[in-house]
Parts: sequence; C-alpha cells; structure tokens
Amino acid sequence: MVLSLDRWVGKVAVVTGASSGIGAAIAQFLVDKGLIVAGLARRYELVDAKAKELSGKTGKLYAIKTDLAKEEDILNAFKWIEENLGHVHILINNAGLFKDNLLRNGDAALWKQIFDVNVLGLCIATREAIKIMSANNINGHIIHINSVVGHKVLPFPGINVYPATKHAVTALTETLRHELNAVNSKIKTTSISPGLTDSEMTTLNTELSQERQNLFKSLPALKGEDVAEAVGYVLSTSENVQINELTITPVGE
Repeated sequence: MVLSLDRWVGKVAVVTGASSGIGAAIAQFLVDKGLIVAGLARRYELVDAKAKELSGKTGKLYAIKTDLAKEEDILNAFKWIEENLGHVHILINNAGLFKDNLLRNGDAALWKQIFDVNVLGLCIATREAIKIMSANNINGHIIHINSVVGHKVLPFPGINVYPATKHAVTALTETLRHELNAVNSKIKTTSISPGLTDSEMTTLNTELSQERQNLFKSLPALKGEDVAEAVGYVLSTSENVQINELTITPVGE
C-alpha cells in the first residue's frame, strides 16, 4: 500500500474543534500536506493565529467562528466554506466537550451541552458535508474523532455522560456507513479512537480536581500529532479501501 495524500492536495477539509489539542494538530498536518483547511471553533482567534503562523505553506488554514452546539452556526460555516473555499472533500469531526460531573447528582444542563456538541453537532456537520459531497459527486471522507471510551467505560468517577456520547459516535459511524452503502455512495466513513491524549480536556485541564490532574499526568499519553498522523494514514488509503475503526493508544496504556 502506497501511503500518499497527493489526491487531496488543494481540496477542502473541514476540521471542527480546531483551536487546540488534537484539532489544531490535525489542521496543521493537513495544511502541511497541501490541503485547504477550514478550522471551525468557538475560539476562532486561536485558529486565526495558527493560520498566520502557517502562512507560506502549500496549503492554507481559514478560521471560522463556530459553536458546534448551535445548528445555525454550523449551517453558516458550511455556507461560507462553499461560497469562499470550494466544495468540501473531507470532514474531521473532532470537536468534543467534557466536564467533570456525576450521574447520581449531576447537572442536566451540563449533560445536554455535552450531547449537543459531541453527538448532535457531529451529526449536523456530517449531514451538511454529505449534502455537498453528494451534490457534486465527490468521493469524500468523513472521519469522527472518537475515543477508547466509545468502546468501553473506564472506572473513572466523574466522566458522567461522556462515554455515552462516544458510544453514540461509534454507533453513528456504523449507521452512516450502512446508509451510504444503501445508496451506493463512495463516501468513506471512519471512527478514530485514541487513548489518553494530551489536551485541554485531559492532561492540560486545570478545571479538574488536583487528584484527577495528578492521575492524568501519571499515565502514558498520546500527542495531538500522533492522532493527526492516524488521520493521515486513513486518508492515504486507496479509494477501494475503507478503515471503519482505528484505535490507537500510547505504549503502556
């Protein structure tokens, strides 16, 4: 298998949650490979700063202010991309929300926020990308950044509805694959499930209890760049190959 992203050079990729962590690493990786990247994030100024840093590269990064919990924001983002950058060929659903909370006495409003971003926002962005791909006969690729907790629930009190949202992503990826197969679509779908990864949700999350912070820092962890390279591998496969699920963990996890 020859691993190359040449067929994507100059094409438009959308990366949600592109302001930091895994999303920022994926955006930079794709720009380095020559893609036009639309980075969606609430903190779009961070994406814009990264875009300036990456100026001069073969590819280009554009910052689009988007709250993935708001359908209107997502619709406006895809409309702007279509009108200004071109047809979407790749969607990386990376945006995710985690808040330390409990099920036995937790905050329902907070649970809803997590579902709105991790599940509904992902579904809406996917729908809009597939509309564009289907209307323009594009054999595109939808990649969901999932998690190992989308396949098994780890014994960490406080993760509340987060594993449920990631189990939903696992189911949604497979459900979408069946839908696309039913209409003979060549659009690929992939779930990438990293283990613990350095990010503002985990090892860099100062909102967590000191005990939880110390726990995360004691464990082996991936870097955002590791996940970005996994995305590159998935995108580099030939058009007749689909990776349904890719799980990556740090050595020693």
